[in-house]
Amino acid sequence: MDYLYTFLKFIIGGSIIVGVTMLAEHVDPRYGGILAAAPMITTLAFIFTWSEAGRQTAQQLVIATFWFVIPTMVFLLAFYFLMSRVSLLMTLGGAYGIWIGATLVTNHLLTRI
Repeated sequence: MDYLYTFLKFIIGGSIIVGVTMLAEHVDPRYGGILAAAPMITTLAFIFTWSEAGRQTAQQLVIATFWFVIPTMVFLLAFYFLMSRVSLLMTLGGAYGIWIGATLVTNHLLTRI
């Protein structure tokens, strides 16, 4: 395993998270949301997967990512609605619980296709 390559991937991902936070805090949360929703991390994952595992694995990752965006949207909606009703910790727990349920349902449906 190439530790420098792994470290580089870690730094790139962390830099994007820092960028999202700084944009949201110092510029406008909308711009942080744009960066958070941008497919940069996903694109990097596709590129790294393509270079390490090949085209077929990268294609499978792309289609799996497409389907598993649905539970992520459910997570975001749950997080938004829970945030105004309960504490942050309960919001996180509830939204992730809903996400896990939606992910399991999506995974089950995909295995039947």
